[in-house]
Order: sequence, then C-alpha cells, then structure tokens
Amino acid sequence: MISEIVFGLLVVVTLAGAFGAVALKRIFYNILSLIVALFGLACLFIYLNSEFIAVMQVIVYIGAIGVAMIFAIMLSAPAAQTPQPRNPRKIFKAAAVGLLLFAGLVRILWRTTWPSPSVKIDDFSAKHLGELLLAQYPLAFEAISLVLLVAILGAILISRDVET
Repeated sequence: MISEIVFGLLVVVTLAGAFGAVALKRIFYNILSLIVALFGLACLFIYLNSEFIAVMQVIVYIGAIGVAMIFAIMLSAPAAQTPQPRNPRKIFKAAAVGLLLFAGLVRILWRTTWPSPSVKIDDFSAKHLGELLLAQYPLAFEAISLVLLVAILGAILISRDVET
C-alpha cells in the first residue's frame, strides 16, 4: 500500500516537472522544472531497483543540465525584459503534432508483439552493465559517444561570437 503511494507521488512529481519544463515562459524556471523531472525519474529508477541507472541519471543528466543552465542564462535575454507573447496558432500546431506523435507511438506499442526475454537478467551492477555495453552492445556505446560529440559541437556553435 505504501509503495503504491510512493510510486504515485514520484510519478506526479516527474510529470509536474516535465509539464513545467515545457509550459513555463522563463528559461530559468524551465531548466529547474526539467531538473525536478529528471530527479523524479532517477527516484523511479531507484524504485525499480536500478540504482546504477539512477546514479548515472543524477550525475550525467542533472549535472549536464546544470551546465546547460549556465549556458542558457548566459545566452538568453535579461530577466527584466518582458517575454514576447506566444502565438496561439503555433502552440496549437505544436500540441497537435505532439499528440499525433504520441498517439502513433502508443498505437505502435500496443500492436507490437513483444518477445519474452530468453534470459532474465538479475545483475544490474556497474561491472555487468559495463561488460554488456563494451562487449555485447558496442553500437549503443558508440551511439552515446556520438550524441555527446554532437552536443559539444552544438554548444560550441551556439556560444561562438558571429559577426555579421
């Protein structure tokens, strides 16, 4: 009974943070809400007995978001400046596209016949996950490094001073 209540509270905190990350108008509050959502997700990983993934979530994502917050504040308009009003047509179009993508994803997930796992993995230790990433699934490891490389290049392009 208590575990279901804790799970429900974690889900509410995570969803509230995610909603705040996309709905608020100030970049600082968007980033803080995203950090709340990511922390709620890390707590859900702990609830699922995946402590390693939860720690990586906190270190990598929340730590990286802290750096992104510094970049965003440095590159954004001053807080005293009033934000421009949002275009309701663009908001409606974005919400419609998001709902269509979500509906398509749910449809795909429901229609897919998922194979049962041949081997149940009970060992979620850092050593075992490292061996899986580097030995059996090196493509996932390389994809992660490629995403990080693109993020670094994007940060360099955004932060450089372009004279026109």
